[in-house]
Amino acid sequence: MLDNAKGAAMKIHRSMLMLAIPVLLLTACPKETEEDKVKKVVTSIQQATEEKKIGAVLEHISKTYRDPQGNDYNGIKGLLAFYFFRHQKVSVYMPNIDIVVTGQTAKAVFQAILTGRGAGEASGGILPESLGAYNFEVLLIKEDGTWKVTSAKWERAGEGTLPQ
Repeated sequence: MLDNAKGAAMKIHRSMLMLAIPVLLLTACPKETEEDKVKKVVTSIQQATEEKKIGAVLEHISKTYRDPQGNDYNGIKGLLAFYFFRHQKVSVYMPNIDIVVTGQTAKAVFQAILTGRGAGEASGGILPESLGAYNFEVLLIKEDGTWKVTSAKWERAGEGTLPQ
């Protein structure tokens, strides 16, 4: 009889523990910040660029996009198409991203190393056809709860005044 009571108590204790674990895990997980969400947008664009998926990049670009270089949404689409057509392989390396969120706007500042390898280039070559370090300043706005890029400034590292 004591063994049955002890067994029942152990089952109840085990059941309570199994219910408590998910609750503890949910409260222990940090909530994703707006800075984290902006960083996810930037790294998603990086990944889509390396995969040469224009549509996936454009998902993160606002239809109201305008930049100091004179590009709008369609201009960026054309720029991507040109670069992707010209380079069989594209790589983007971003060692660090500084993000500041102020209400419904955000700014991401980073340096990116961009490389492109042409179709005629040997894959065993040491240096790619196109190589450059660029400083970026990307502005984003929250549209319908989703962060979208509204503008971007970029220049070759060492050639301009963008923060590094």
